[in-house]
Amino acid sequence: MSWDTVTPYHRGFREYAEAYDAFGFEDIHQGALPFLSETPGLVLDVGAGSGRDAAWFADRGWQVVAVEPADALKAEAARRHPSPLIRWIDDRLPALAAVHRLGLGFDLIWLSAVWMHVPPQDRPRAMRKLATLLKPGGRMMLTLRHGPAPEDRPMWPVDAHEVERLGLDHGLALRVATERTEDRGGRGDVRWQTVILDLPDDGAGALPLLRGVILHQEK
Repeated sequence: MSWDTVTPYHRGFREYAEAYDAFGFEDIHQGALPFLSETPGLVLDVGAGSGRDAAWFADRGWQVVAVEPADALKAEAARRHPSPLIRWIDDRLPALAAVHRLGLGFDLIWLSAVWMHVPPQDRPRAMRKLATLLKPGGRMMLTLRHGPAPEDRPMWPVDAHEVERLGLDHGLALRVATERTEDRGGRGDVRWQTVILDLPDDGAGALPLLRGVILHQEK
């Protein structure tokens, strides 16, 4: 079955852009801040929405490839956050075909409030496509939304252990999975969690991954 997870964001682009930009990057991503490099690199922002996060990275010197499949929302984001360091692309998970055609390797892959829109049957492919876009030593950050789905937007349950397992299948080691935190928008039945995966770049970096494989097999 094909699920339309994009049209609601296209139709309500202005409402969603205003809602996302109402909160600052540091407020939303406190769990990820300690794990972000102070040295700018190349970041892939998947499901970039209003452009809030892409603009934060660009303001700090990062080169940003911002992926957003909702055309109207993408146009609104580019208007709100114009920057020569942000390149906007129409693409989507699980394939990310347009991004792969760029032939780039990313220091950081950023998925904020995206994974719950990927149907479970598509997640192995999505993780594989994402992992192959990371440079050795690169990092992937996901925020997971826990709670009931709105009636107008298809979403599926997410789980940090599932993300860790899928990452492990493609050579990624879990760096951190934070505790669930309250929703900044005041929705009492919604919680958020940050999960960070690393792609080891050498023998020393691979040691935690090997430990993870052993523990995973024992479980």
